[in-house]
Amino acid sequence: FTGGQIRYAMIGTVRANVLRFILLVLLQALVIDHFDLANGWVVPYIYVLFILLLPFDTPDWATLLLGFVLAMTMDMFSSTPGMHASACVVMAYARILTLRALVPREGYDPGKRPIIQHMGLAWFTTYAGVLILIHHLWLFFVEVYRFDDFLSTFIRALMSAIATFILCLLAQALLSRDIRTR
Repeated sequence: FTGGQIRYAMIGTVRANVLRFILLVLLQALVIDHFDLANGWVVPYIYVLFILLLPFDTPDWATLLLGFVLAMTMDMFSSTPGMHASACVVMAYARILTLRALVPREGYDPGKRPIIQHMGLAWFTTYAGVLILIHHLWLFFVEVYRFDDFLSTFIRALMSAIATFILCLLAQALLSRDIRTR
């Protein structure tokens, strides 16, 4: 690659991530937050897909910062000061550790992203499932701020995590280049 090609690829990656950030925040704030699924027992948070799809070579500090900025934006839309921020920073930190734990023997290919098409369904299910569950457990327990109703909070977080995971899979299927070009 020449310097110009690398620069162009980096600009494309930044542009794609900025667009993903905006679209996911708007989708969450303007559409998904207004659904009442199972009387509030299921609350999907599709915006976490932004953190999940950050490139492998995103520096750790940038992952944490982007998670915080994303979540503070969601906190502003949903009037939940700091709840989403804390959950996303925990998720971003867990992403760093999870990527290290799931690293393939040959390492991550710098040209690939953490998506099903590049890493496979089994890898993505483990990666996204763990991170989404961590995010939701943290968020829901911070929301209730107590453990005396542990089981119902856990079930609510688990059901919401499953719904979020399904939405993340659907989003990837809809946005896949392979599917769009057929």
